[in-house]
Amino acid sequence: MNFSNGVGDRAIQDVMQTYPGIGEVLARYDIGCITCKVGICLLKDVVSIHGLSKEDEAKIELEINEFLATTGE
Repeated sequence: MNFSNGVGDRAIQDVMQTYPGIGEVLARYDIGCITCKVGICLLKDVVSIHGLSKEDEAKIELEINEFLATTGE
């Protein structure tokens, strides 16, 4: 996964604190990181470990990168 601005290499808790909209993207694909109390997984790992199809992984990557582009990041 190749996320803009290096967010893929940041802990999901930090990513969602900075960019709450990313949590909304993940929730649409039944990735429940918003409610996770640990939050130390890297964003790129969160997407890959949930057993999604390659197509859904690509959609998530695209949606997150588009979201980041709209925030000026």
